[in-house]
Amino acid sequence: MICTKRPLTTAQINEYNSVALAYLGDAVYEQQIRLKLITDMNILAGKLHGYAVKRACAEYQCRAARILMEENFLTDEEQTVLKRGRNASSKAAPKHATAIEYRMATGLESLFGYLFLKGEDNRIEEIFNRIWDIEP
Repeated sequence: MICTKRPLTTAQINEYNSVALAYLGDAVYEQQIRLKLITDMNILAGKLHGYAVKRACAEYQCRAARILMEENFLTDEEQTVLKRGRNASSKAAPKHATAIEYRMATGLESLFGYLFLKGEDNRIEEIFNRIWDIEP
């Protein structure tokens, strides 16, 4: 199935595996980071990358996912998507994170991909803004 229009239905999105959702979600999440850095911080371009890396790493994403779940910030549907992404098998071995951190990060990225395909841009922004408040 080729995605040319958003929003997709939940049934259509569920045809994608969680790793594919995480692949898309990684780009969505990274875009949110870059937008936030560009609009909220007046710093040299060379320093932007360093700030972005701190929030895009698996360790940070894992911590963010756990906090979102502990605070019941996510809906039941969103938690299901995150857990499905976390439990997806992936052969990638993280260099600077534990396997558990990497899997939780994959779950969070899956959630961002899922919400993007659903066309829930406002919810992406709400979740991202909550994550942004977490110290790197």
